[in-house]
Amino acid sequence: MKPDRTDAPAVPDLRPAYWFSAFNALSFQVVLAGPMVLYAKTLGASATVLGIVTGMMPLLTISQIPAANHIDRVGYRRFVIGGWTTRVAFIFLMALVPLSGGLLSPAARLVLMLLLLFCFNLSRGISSCAWLPWITGMVPIESRGRYLARDQVFMNSASFACFLVIALLFGAGSVLPVPPRDWQFALAFLFSATMGALSLRFLRKMPDTPVPPGDDNRRHGVPWLELAAHPPFRRLLELDAIWSLAYGGLATFIVAFLKAGSNLGDGTILALMSVQFLGGLGAMWFGGRRLDLHGSKPAFGFITLTGLVVCGGWFLLAGRVMEPGAGWVLALILPLGLLNALFSAANNRLAMAIVPQMGRNHFFALYTVVWQVTLGLSPMLWGLVIDLVGEGGGVRFGLDWNRYSVFFGLVVLAFGAAFLQSRRLEEPRAAGVETLLREIFLQDPQRVVNRILARFGS
Repeated sequence: MKPDRTDAPAVPDLRPAYWFSAFNALSFQVVLAGPMVLYAKTLGASATVLGIVTGMMPLLTISQIPAANHIDRVGYRRFVIGGWTTRVAFIFLMALVPLSGGLLSPAARLVLMLLLLFCFNLSRGISSCAWLPWITGMVPIESRGRYLARDQVFMNSASFACFLVIALLFGAGSVLPVPPRDWQFALAFLFSATMGALSLRFLRKMPDTPVPPGDDNRRHGVPWLELAAHPPFRRLLELDAIWSLAYGGLATFIVAFLKAGSNLGDGTILALMSVQFLGGLGAMWFGGRRLDLHGSKPAFGFITLTGLVVCGGWFLLAGRVMEPGAGWVLALILPLGLLNALFSAANNRLAMAIVPQMGRNHFFALYTVVWQVTLGLSPMLWGLVIDLVGEGGGVRFGLDWNRYSVFFGLVVLAFGAAFLQSRRLEEPRAAGVETLLREIFLQDPQRVVNRILARFGS
């Protein structure tokens, strides 16, 4: 007689979640990444202002702390849908800003755009505190690594397509680089708003999950310090803070470096930056099976070591040891997407594993705030450093010590610190980073060679 499996939890259809992730990426990559940075530069933004533009989104996740107290009353699904609908409305307003050149000065348009970005990111920050608890209750623990890796594939595929569309709109491939005009920026922001509106259709198809009992702390207060002191959780928060410092300003100041230190046009720069999302597609190959098999801890070791090497390459480009041609830029941008996608998947997976069910909403709110607020402060800090270095510097030891070589050099040190912190993580049954490196660089290539030899031998 077969055992009764009627009480086993049903695995929901996750396709709406994947498609939401894709259309959401088509939207946010315009207003939170390269296109917005280029528009701010067009309006005369300094490096510090660029840091504010980039850092505002993660910084405003601090709104999750008070918002987490209201999830149990509203419910996960309704909470997220309300916030995402509000933020899409602000993107439609952003599309009008480039068309106001006849009425507003560049400085006034920059201030107006910063105000709309603040409102956009505040509504996102409030509503996103329900996302991870919602997904944790929806996806079985044994499938989370594969879900998170596949989610990164959808998001990075859409991000790649988004950057290509905007790059073509901005004239990528033209013989002479021509700065985009106001109507082109308006179309880019309108595209973002439209994709955001379409993402809501898939968000509404996702099933709701119940809020676990015991998460209502509005009457008694939340012991935030006790949550942060939980040993495995604390060490993950420390890694997130160091990683965010290292990675937080990379995309912004790579764009700024290429615009100032190369002969590449804006459209070409965006086309090159889109390649990072092709790297992100490797998250499914690397992360899906390996995260569930070996754990998140060895993945963090691989990610931080690779980040150190890649940023060492950017340091050499900025120091004029190598010229920032398209070939070198492509080689150094491609792995950035893989590192970001893998870190996000491994980070969320480990958080889902170590966060207790009691107080889950507040654990996840604190986790996201520490990770994202540090990610938001990072580009602001680096912008200040870059502005302070200014035009000074000189050639020493064969390196041009300018504002960008100093920036990339400090980022290399930050990645080294992140690697050391990854060794201190607590994760039951996690393999060592040596096991993962051996599988990637020795065992997997050997399997491929054996398959090829067996095919020719037959």
